[in-house]
Amino acid sequence: MIQTDEQIQTLRDLGEYVAAQFPQDVITTDFAQDELIVSVTRGSVPKVLTFLRDDSNCLFSQLVGITGADYPEREERFEVIYMLLSMKHNTRIMVKCTTDAMTPVPSMVPVFSTAGWFEREVWDMYGVIFAENPDLRRILTDYGFEGHPLRKDFPLTGYVELRYDDEQKRVVYEPVKLQQDFRSWDFLSPWEGLTHPYSLPGDEKATEPDQVQLGDKGKK
Repeated sequence: MIQTDEQIQTLRDLGEYVAAQFPQDVITTDFAQDELIVSVTRGSVPKVLTFLRDDSNCLFSQLVGITGADYPEREERFEVIYMLLSMKHNTRIMVKCTTDAMTPVPSMVPVFSTAGWFEREVWDMYGVIFAENPDLRRILTDYGFEGHPLRKDFPLTGYVELRYDDEQKRVVYEPVKLQQDFRSWDFLSPWEGLTHPYSLPGDEKATEPDQVQLGDKGKK
């Protein structure tokens, strides 16, 4: 989103304001693509988001979405990003925290009721655990799905494949099998591969008695 200088300054002031309210909880305030990103400690997410929702200078009443990012080289490989919108001030903000595959993040359902489905999506795609989510189960993949597809170490083919078994009259899961018939590839150009007596349309003209060869022009 392209911001004016005035809007950017407003976001900078907002970042400083939030950081001043939570000096022990706000790690950094950054800008990316003219968007304000506030990084906080994992345990402080509920109180920071509650403050952003209720404070008169903020009034971020809408949780637009929750998403994630995976950085396998980090000790806490996952980032959880909350995207908020203030209809009152026509302002957006992103709040993020980090976690690993075993440490849960506090659920935001008590603060924003819409967080339930968003947290289920992040759990399904990344495997991030949300403590006290009332219904933390898969939402985008099948209930029998293995793994979390948006992790960087998830294989492109997946772990299992499913098919309908006509004998069992049900869908069955099987390990992924990538089978390909043996093929003998011929990389030779069709023009280079022409051999006698193969001929192209028009070659029969060369056998006509009155055919004048290109090299013979000018000799007659």
